Amino acid sequence: MATIVELASYPVKSCAAAVAGSLTIGPAGPAHDRAFLVTDAHGDFRTQRVLPRLAVIRPAVSDDGTTLTLHAPDVEPCEVPIDLAGPRSPVSLFGDPYTGIDQGDDVADWLATVLGGAYRLMRVPPEHQRVTKGETDGTASYADSSPLMLLSRASLRALNARLAERGQPEMPMARFRPNLIVDGWDEPHTEDGLRRFRVGDTELAFAKLCLRCAVVTVDQDAGRKRGPEPLRTLATYRRAPGGLAFGVKISVVRGGKVSVGDTIDVNGWADSPQ
Repeated sequence: MATIVELASYPVKSCAAAVAGSLTIGPAGPAHDRAFLVTDAHGDFRTQRVLPRLAVIRPAVSDDGTTLTLHAPDVEPCEVPIDLAGPRSPVSLFGDPYTGIDQGDDVADWLATVLGGAYRLMRVPPEHQRVTKGETDGTASYADSSPLMLLSRASLRALNARLAERGQPEMPMARFRPNLIVDGWDEPHTEDGLRRFRVGDTELAFAKLCLRCAVVTVDQDAGRKRGPEPLRTLATYRRAPGGLAFGVKISVVRGGKVSVGDTIDVNGWADSPQ
């Protein structure tokens, strides 16, 4: 029997996780997940692919959803009153045009101190509409694609066993930035076969395999790239059309609350009638 053993959301895209005992899941994933985006001065998005130091920024959204607090080593925290009504500015995400609400000069100055450059913090507007394509379509704020990512501990154990055989250190789960971490499956990559399942109050559906990029080479504690692993080892056994697959992207059929300890109730596998 598989259960949820860890939950995380990522209020600012490419910054550190906000770990939680429970999450409220909406059509675009956990509340506030990837609702904020760091951009350059021209509105082009920035992630750990080119700015790995984003990993050391730890965001937290207040319970009432009105304040974002950013923490980073060796600087005072920055409290950002969340602006949902300001003017819309152009934002580019993988070349696609969207809009964002600039959260002001104070947080921009704080980002300059932490990241060493000119950056802006954008908040997704309430009217944001975006379709994320997959076997089951979904929607998302500023996530790469799909509102949720799920990964099992069995898959990570299998990867770490292969890394050990190659004389490489183990990888922590945080390298892969999942929202839903599952344990209880004996076989690695069981999640690849998920098609429809219920957990907590939600009903979720498979969208696509999660294809991995250079972000998984970033040490999430230090905010630095650490070499070719785990991509080098994944390339030996996890090739898929378009890249290296590890974990699955998930769309939301029905939202609700998910908590650590909730059981995964699967009602559709890839090789069974749905």
